[in-house]
Amino acid sequence: RFRGYSTVPIQVFAEAEYVLPYPSFMPGSKLYKVHLMWEEVLKYWHFGNLAQFRYNLEQADKYLIEAKTLFDYKQYLLGYKALKKSDQYFINILPNLMRAEKNGKNTLQKKVVFKEASQKHIEILNKIEIETPDTFLWQPERSLPTTLNIKEAILSAVFLREKSL
Repeated sequence: RFRGYSTVPIQVFAEAEYVLPYPSFMPGSKLYKVHLMWEEVLKYWHFGNLAQFRYNLEQADKYLIEAKTLFDYKQYLLGYKALKKSDQYFINILPNLMRAEKNGKNTLQKKVVFKEASQKHIEILNKIEIETPDTFLWQPERSLPTTLNIKEAILSAVFLREKSL
């Protein structure tokens, strides 16, 4: 039996895939509110179109992963809110990129990153759609119930990302 190394060269193609971040502080953590305040500070720290592009993309990524994690743990109200936050940050990405291009900045690489991010977001959203209920009746104590249209929110998020491709 031969257990040596092969002398036949193997051709390997590297594929650049967009990597989403590991979830940061989650709702319920003692530091979550501090984290939200820090996020507000960072919003003003990132000035300039390309910096705003990066900031909004990072936040859209972060809240998408937060939504997925919360949906995985059947925390539907918090997941729904995180998904909506991700959408709001996502909406702000392209206008900053277009303003940077209008101002003469080279945005070619940023456009590639944005396309890869959009595709990765769609992939994650499609997984979330399969694993979550279409609707969820949220019944808070001493308040009227609210129906969360989770599937509608997910499809809206997918549409938002698809139209940017």
